[in-house]
Amino acid sequence: MTDNCCVELAEKSAGDLLFSYKVLISGKLCFDLLVWLLLSTMASLPGQVPMIWTPNKVTMMRVGVGFLAVGFFGRSAWMNLLAVALTITAIALDGLDGYLARKKKMATPEGAQIDILGDRMIENMYFTYFAVVGMVSLWLPMLFFARGAATDFLRGLAMQAGHSGWGANSILQSRIGRSIVASRWSRGAYAALKCLCFCYLGLELALTRGPVALLGPLTVDMHAAIRAGAQSLVWLTATFCVVRGLPVLLEGWKYFAEKLPGERPGTNPQGDAA
Repeated sequence: MTDNCCVELAEKSAGDLLFSYKVLISGKLCFDLLVWLLLSTMASLPGQVPMIWTPNKVTMMRVGVGFLAVGFFGRSAWMNLLAVALTITAIALDGLDGYLARKKKMATPEGAQIDILGDRMIENMYFTYFAVVGMVSLWLPMLFFARGAATDFLRGLAMQAGHSGWGANSILQSRIGRSIVASRWSRGAYAALKCLCFCYLGLELALTRGPVALLGPLTVDMHAAIRAGAQSLVWLTATFCVVRGLPVLLEGWKYFAEKLPGERPGTNPQGDAA
């Protein structure tokens, strides 16, 4: 009996510590975001130099909003709903930075890499959180991390070879590759799938999970249907992620092969003896 009480006390203490940590992290993120917005507003006052919004600043703001949303998940049902709203905001900002880059002609290879970095951070922190709380398989964030690491590595090698992330000098030379990876329909569909996936899981967390679920107890069949919808959407998003990465892996492999000793194009690794 005493041992059981000690275990329960330890579990409660660990839960309280985790909750306090999440509160501190979320509070710091809120404070940092408010300070940043305040400074931005003050810079736009009469007599001050107006703040110039750039795609990179929007990307940084998007990542901050994403961290804020993940920090709110799991604290209460209403905080979960707030996190869903922030998730939609983060995805909308993903479209805004690209719009600014095109509209103001601020597109640069470095900016494209920063945008990709923001995408990776958003994807990994959301899927890692949902894996930790048991809503998706642990293999899912591992898949996204591995795919992102491989494609970004090859993109980096291509940039060293003088290629950019888009246009005629892109790493992707085939028309179908550019269509799958860089076209507006592909990027828009991928962003929409991620937004639906994150919001679906967030709403499931708010409405059906935990002691403060807004919908209360559900039947087994209803819960199974909701879970089946979540898994279908999650793996559809993962499949589209892999499909979009394949052209980069296939066409970018040559830049990796060029770095291998004895694997230069047009040379025989066995020498003249062959």
